[in-house]
Amino acid sequence: MIQDIAPHIYHNEYTPHAPNPSDQILYYEKDTVLIRETDGEIAFPTFQEVQEIFPAVVQHYTYLFSIDEISYYLVPELPTKALSFYEFKSTDLFRTTRPRHLSFAGITGYQLFRWYQEHQFCGACGCRTKQDQKERMLYCPHCKKTEYPKLCPAVIVAIRNKNKLLLSKYAGRKITHYALIAGFAEIGEPIEDTVRREVMEEVGLKVKNLHFYKSQPWSFTDTLLFGFFCDLDGDDTISLDEEELSMAVWMDRDQIPDDEYGISLTREMMTVFKNGQDKFYE
Repeated sequence: MIQDIAPHIYHNEYTPHAPNPSDQILYYEKDTVLIRETDGEIAFPTFQEVQEIFPAVVQHYTYLFSIDEISYYLVPELPTKALSFYEFKSTDLFRTTRPRHLSFAGITGYQLFRWYQEHQFCGACGCRTKQDQKERMLYCPHCKKTEYPKLCPAVIVAIRNKNKLLLSKYAGRKITHYALIAGFAEIGEPIEDTVRREVMEEVGLKVKNLHFYKSQPWSFTDTLLFGFFCDLDGDDTISLDEEELSMAVWMDRDQIPDDEYGISLTREMMTVFKNGQDKFYE
């Protein structure tokens, strides 16, 4: 999955410090990132590259995280035309580009960029927020309200019907490949009840024998995913929620498509079932 970057090590501790010349700059505009891509290999600007043409960069930066010995920073502005080797590309490219640890850095930085952008002002009193120096948090100096990065808990559900798995496709989205049933948890709802509710709402089925498989941070949508295997309980007739899904079908193991990129929990769970490895979650 996209966060599996070994032998590289992700350090998400909030330890702000001055950048080194080789540290990386993550610069976003809306849903695009400043990047260099060559034959599927990506690179970000370094502080040394940027400082040579824009010395003021050393005065305005936000520490994000580190991978191995390299730290990653957001900056509020860059003279992008002077960085002729780099261009803006959609953040969707992080689904397919290499090396994996840089794709992970790019999409994780994008999640934090959106959070900083959307919380420049206090939601309670409207005053401009400030960054805390001890933890990754924004606070209002007027009313003292605090804000932490947004995480939305959601489920991914692999529903088994003997030797078949329920696959679906989302409605009204540009991503058209097969997926599993998924949905966000509601306030006051245990995550296991989220599984049962989402399955009933989207395909009208009952499930039993819920077994937790694995979790995944999915920064494309600010989501923390919880993957579950479960079994059909009763009638297998699908009642499709056409606002959420364009289709849903029971598919035999040997018909399940291969996972080309290996970045998502959804596709990993499909592959586990395809290879008959789901017996450990019965």
